[in-house]
This record gives sequence, C-alpha cells and structure tokens, in this order.
Amino acid sequence: MKFDEYRLSKEVKRNLFEMGFRRPTDIQFKCIPHIQRGEDVLAIAQTGTGKTAAFAIPIIDKIQQIKYKSNEKGSVVRVVVMAPTRELAQQITKVFNQIGVHTKVKALCIYGGVEQDHQITKLLEGMDIIVSTPGRMFDLASQGYLKLNKVEILVLDEADHMLDLGFAKDISDLVDKIPGRRQTLFFSATINPTIKKQAYQMVGSGAIRIQVSPKDPVSKNVDHQMVFVEMDDKRFFLQRLLQENSDKKFLVFVRTKVRAERVKKAMERADIDTLTIHGDKEQDDRETALLAFRTGACRIMIATDVTARGIDIDGIDFVVNYDLPDVAENYVHRVGRTGRGRAKGKAVSFCAKEEKEYLSAIEEYTTVPIKRAMVTKGEYSETVDLADDGKDDWKSLMKQEPVKKKKKGKKK
Repeated sequence: MKFDEYRLSKEVKRNLFEMGFRRPTDIQFKCIPHIQRGEDVLAIAQTGTGKTAAFAIPIIDKIQQIKYKSNEKGSVVRVVVMAPTRELAQQITKVFNQIGVHTKVKALCIYGGVEQDHQITKLLEGMDIIVSTPGRMFDLASQGYLKLNKVEILVLDEADHMLDLGFAKDISDLVDKIPGRRQTLFFSATINPTIKKQAYQMVGSGAIRIQVSPKDPVSKNVDHQMVFVEMDDKRFFLQRLLQENSDKKFLVFVRTKVRAERVKKAMERADIDTLTIHGDKEQDDRETALLAFRTGACRIMIATDVTARGIDIDGIDFVVNYDLPDVAENYVHRVGRTGRGRAKGKAVSFCAKEEKEYLSAIEEYTTVPIKRAMVTKGEYSETVDLADDGKDDWKSLMKQEPVKKKKKGKKK
C-alpha cells in the first residue's frame, strides 16, 4: 500500500512525496490506521524502523483536518510528545516540521540548558504540538506559559529509555496535568515487566499492542561485527579504520565522558579531526557539534550513550563501539544509528578481555552471535606498530568468519 492510497490530506501527501516517502515501513503500516481512529497504541519496534513518522504522520493530518473544519486561526497545544533527551526531542520536532511544512500545523521543541525566552515567545504565538524533555516542560507549565488543559494526544517516545533515566514520576506528573479523556501513544524499542506495567497504567483497556521485533533486534541493513582488541590498543585500531575510510562518516561510542575526550586527543595526535558530544557539553556546543557532523564539516563524532537514541543523521557509514556498552540493549540503539530506513551501514565493536561479560550479555539479548573479524597475530602487531602509516588495507583485518550458535544452557 502506498501513501497515496491513505486517507490523508493533500498537504501531508505532498510533503511525504517530497521527502521521498512512497510506502510505509512495517511499524507505520500497522500504527497509522489505529492512530487515525483515535485508539490508544502501545508500539514496540527496533530503532531505525520509522517510529517517529508512524505517529507524526497521523497526528499532523488529524490537526490539519481539525483546523480546516473549525477554520481556526490560532493554535492551542493539542499534542504533547515527551522524549528522554534533548537530541531526540529536537529530532522528533524536525520530523513533525518536515511532514507539516505545507500545513497549518506548528510544532515546537522545548528543553532545558538554554534561555527560555525564545521558547516562551513561540508558545505565546500559539503552537499545536509540543515536543519536550520533562524538566523544561514543567518549568514553563508552572509559570503559566504552557497550557496543558486542551491536550488531546500524549506521546511517550523511547519510553524504555525514559524509565531507565528515572523519569517515571515525571511521566505520572504529566498525566495528572492533562485531560483524562485523551489518546495515548506509547512507543518503545524494548519491553520488559516494568515498562509493560507503566504502559498499561496509562493506556486504555482497549489499547492496541503492536510489536515489530524480529528475532535479531539489530536492523538487517546493518552489517555488524566485532574484533578482540586489548584496551590499550583500541586507539590504534580506531586510527587505522578512520584513516583507511577517510571519506566515510563515523559515529564512535565510548562508555564515559572522560573516555570521549581522551579518544579525541589520541586521534588529534594522529592528525585526525573529531568532535565529541556528551553530558558535560553545554547545549550550544552540542548543537554546534551536531550541525558540523550533520553537514559533513567534520566526519567523525565521538559520543556517549546519551546520544545513542537522539542522533538521526543521514549518511552515517560506520558505527564503532570503541567500548562495549554495559547495558546490553544499548548495543542495538548504538548500531541502529547507521543503516537507517533503506540505507545500508556497518558497525564494528572492539572487545577487550575486561569486556567479555558485556559481550555475553549483548549476544544473550540479541539471541544472535555477533560475527567475529579474524585478526592474526601478525596483522594485530602491524596495526599497533604502523598505526599512523595507513598503507595497509583494513579489509584484510575484517575477514568474516561465521560463528556457530551455542546450544541453550551453555555459557558463552
């Protein structure tokens, strides 16, 4: 089924066409009709499947039709989308504004870490959709600038991550401030008993549960593999990979803010230009770094997990797990930054002896062993000794060798 065949306004169809959207993804195909009918939805789908558009398309269309029928001139906040991070909130708002470009629908992103005056000015102009992180939303609501009494749709995106970050009370507080008669859309990449309990407390008894979760939660568009590398040697392998793919765009994940800056300095010593993004960065610095990365002014970004779900940038060729994540499901979110939509991508993970426990947890979570890149002792020594040479082909270190799936009950 094509978007042309959907019951959507001509403006929304035009925007989707201009964005290159011809057919819905699986999650969009399953969600859009239910959202259009005003039903509560609990949707579980892996990263990179088009979840944001799955709720943005019907929401934009619904508000557009309300405005046409009522001939409304102004705007009131009818939709609130809560997101766990500033980066994700900004990305969601971008999608809303792209899909709504030729409509009367206006969306605003509000978040902390910046002066609130500009956000207040926009709220006073009138907005239909607010996408926000919890803190700033409650600040502006308590000051009387953000009116929540006419909210008709509540969207919780990346709900699992919000709960991980301790936002359960914020979610409950928001529910208390908006009308009880509303449509609730609960989107999450993973589901567990805690998330399920929170979700069913918020959605109606007739909520539609939609799950698009293949056996392997990593997108089939991502070729992901790993190599065993000693902790102190990781910088040499990263340097070589970057130098031999200098025309590619890389997103490199590390475990801590300190590690991010250390890796950046190590690459600087090899004359490799990189950017960093993490929680210690001021909001303006984070936005400047993201802009440089998005436009290709700098092709290498070093990040912590704070951005794993907030970055949706076209053309990321490689994701590198410089450090394996200590939370298994974050592996899926990290590698999901490449291979978005219909694009193809690659992911490489460096695993030190100290991280084998993390590797076991990741493979237990994904249920599928990660392909090993075989590196001989000679190739390993060569990479360390000639890290700044860049003459040898990295592909020789990436010979894929299938891994037999281990029998249940056996330790990995």
